[in-house]
Amino acid sequence: MDLTMALAGLGVGIVVGLTGMGGGALMTPILVLLFHVNPVAAISSDLAASAVMKPFGGAVHARRGTVNWKLVAWLCAGSVPSAFLGVLLLRLLGDDETVQHTVKIALGAALLLAAGGMLLKAWTSRRNGDGPPAEITVRPLPTVLIGIMGGLVVGLTSVGSGSLIIVALLAVYPKLRANDLVGTDLVQAIPLVAAAALGHAFFGDLHLDIAGAVMLGSIPGVLIGSRISSRAPGGLVRSALIIVLLASSLKLFDVSTTVVGVVTGVAVLAAIAAGLTGQAAARKERETISV
Repeated sequence: MDLTMALAGLGVGIVVGLTGMGGGALMTPILVLLFHVNPVAAISSDLAASAVMKPFGGAVHARRGTVNWKLVAWLCAGSVPSAFLGVLLLRLLGDDETVQHTVKIALGAALLLAAGGMLLKAWTSRRNGDGPPAEITVRPLPTVLIGIMGGLVVGLTSVGSGSLIIVALLAVYPKLRANDLVGTDLVQAIPLVAAAALGHAFFGDLHLDIAGAVMLGSIPGVLIGSRISSRAPGGLVRSALIIVLLASSLKLFDVSTTVVGVVTGVAVLAAIAAGLTGQAAARKERETISV
């Protein structure tokens, strides 16, 4: 068993525990880019690991009461069957070389969408704050459609069970608090990724040695992240995650390393500037209140 791969799983698990996002969006490109695992094998192995890892984070949110169970039910009604469909479509795309290239491009596009979704989530959290949970009316049809979209993307790329579905939920249910979004998404992702993982296992894509190494690190990682999530600097974690997603997507699009380095450097400077601006604004607000 590759201990380096397990350490990567530990880091990704901590990020998932802290933010509720980043499982497939980080682990799959890590397996592809750093460990040279072919994309289909990386997707199936990551999905299998996620199916075991996510219940730990979901259980923490369930105990805290930050799960909307009606939303979970309607999301799963769409996502579970469409996850199987996504796996089937992946097998019908063509020969091995065509499949690998198509999956690579689809994964890069999904990572860009995930990064944009995290930016939107950060902006909404800052704008709305973390007040008491607002009453929402569950809308079955758009919720099922969100599940169908998310399940299809997860079946094809393993990305989307967290980031992309949260983006869609934010659009349909803008009054949901960040904690409720993360908790609801983590719980609905359990049957979703399990369905996609079973689909890949049925077609013989699952590599147990890779999945086992990822699980070895990701399970304790998600427990650690979930336990410290209430005290962690969420804005810093989100910023780092967005930067990693951006760099990974550019590499999957075969952008040169020099360009990736420049873009990543600019993103780091922008994140630092945004953090300093936010701290200055918060300090000014505290001074105004004290006066």
